[in-house]
This record gives sequence, C-alpha cells and structure tokens, in this order.
Amino acid sequence: MSEPSAIEQLKGLRKSIDNIDAALIHVLAERFRCTQAVGVLKATHGLPASDPNRESQQIERLRSLARDAELDPDFAEKFLNFIIQEVIRHHEAIAASANGAVTENSAPSGAA
Repeated sequence: MSEPSAIEQLKGLRKSIDNIDAALIHVLAERFRCTQAVGVLKATHGLPASDPNRESQQIERLRSLARDAELDPDFAEKFLNFIIQEVIRHHEAIAASANGAVTENSAPSGAA
C-alpha cells in the first residue's frame, strides 16, 4: 500500500481542522448562552458584571489545563482574557438594559 501524497495528507488535516473549528464555534455559542443567563441573574440581583476573583481562578485553571494538554499557557490565558472581556461587555449591556438604559455597546439578545 502506498503512502498518501502530501496533497491528500493536507486535505485530510484541513478537514480535521475544519471540524475542530466548527466544534469550537458551537462550544463558544453554548458558553455564551450560559454566560448570558449569568448576566441576567447578576443584573436581576444587582451584582457586578465583573468578578475578579472568579476570573483569576479561571485563568489559573485554564493555564493548568493548557499545560496538561501541552498547549502554551500564555496563549490559553490570552484566549480566556478575550472571552472574559466579551462576557463582561455583555453583562454590562444586560445590566444597562435591565435599568432601562440603551447603550451603543449593547449585545444583541442572542449574542451572549
């Protein structure tokens, strides 16, 4: 049996990458559905949009998971920080909406 050509190998790897990208999008969408519910809960009970202690714990946890998975922990932290900032933005928009204010940065209802 002959070894697959470089082009065939590339196609196979790209197909796997495409599948992983699709899974990432679906996982992120589910994560943002959950964080939107958290934002509504926080707004309803007058809790702050940001929780620095939780964020620090999550960053350390993700860095540890990244090390275990042989992924650069700095990259994992940057990725999580990006997500955290977006979640906080959504929580602030939800809180502003709950208070009757409309802001320019308000997240669409299905976005978070």
